[in-house]
Amino acid sequence: MARKSDWIIGGLLGGGVLVIVVVMALLIAGPMLSSENSFSGVGGGRVALVEVRGPITRAEDTVKQIIRYREDDSVRAIVLRVESPGGAVAPTQEIFDELRKTREAGKVIVTSMGSIAASGGYYIACAADSIMANPGTITGSIGVITVAPSAEDLFAKIGIDWQVVKSGRHKDIGSMSRSMTDEEFGIVQSVVDDVYDQFVEAVAGYRPLSREEVVALADGRIYTGNQALPLGLVDRLGTYQDAIALAGKMAGLSGKPDVVRQRPKSFFEMLMENMETMTGLYAPGIVEYRYR
Repeated sequence: MARKSDWIIGGLLGGGVLVIVVVMALLIAGPMLSSENSFSGVGGGRVALVEVRGPITRAEDTVKQIIRYREDDSVRAIVLRVESPGGAVAPTQEIFDELRKTREAGKVIVTSMGSIAASGGYYIACAADSIMANPGTITGSIGVITVAPSAEDLFAKIGIDWQVVKSGRHKDIGSMSRSMTDEEFGIVQSVVDDVYDQFVEAVAGYRPLSREEVVALADGRIYTGNQALPLGLVDRLGTYQDAIALAGKMAGLSGKPDVVRQRPKSFFEMLMENMETMTGLYAPGIVEYRYR
């Protein structure tokens, strides 16, 4: 006959296994929770909502949404809701490029700016047919920055000596173990300048502004939506609901359009993504070029 303690231990082990099974099920079910959720309105046709929130560190999920809606004939327009201060260059450009392709495919795109749509957030907004901001939206910040902290003096004080083996003399540019040389500053500056030129070209190519006009505005400063309107950085002032109505009107939809959106991610999906970002984004010795 099993002792009482055996039952207790068995119960604890069984409970632990159950918790693991539940957690794994939630992790596996996470993507299933991201299926589309339609909110019905009056009239025909649909407007899809694509949300970009927080720093732009990856593009995969957003790109998948854009492609899905581009290939869905029932979706006549997309509202891009931006709540972002910017982020990494490559993911920003990937999102912009898919929006550009979608617009060229004949889908109407309207950007709705929330509290902040600056730098990389403004970059992706420019791919839209029309940009709508709130009067108090913080936008602009057209520019590029990279930060490479140096702790060389601190390491010298506490007696830490870095032994670096590298394949080329510039391979450790941006390392915390030493300050950059003048030549290395020039190398990094050339990269920043090139990415900045790409940013300016994107804005000038999709906004009713010449390159010279963009450059005059692109010194990194921020603007309110109210300030951005007369400068040509945005087209209209209005809310998210105004943007939905505008998208439907521009797409030729009658009445209030249906809105289709992806459901929010599960807690475990967001947790795994945040863990990946924290452990991989700021690896020592990596210089990140970011729209900020």
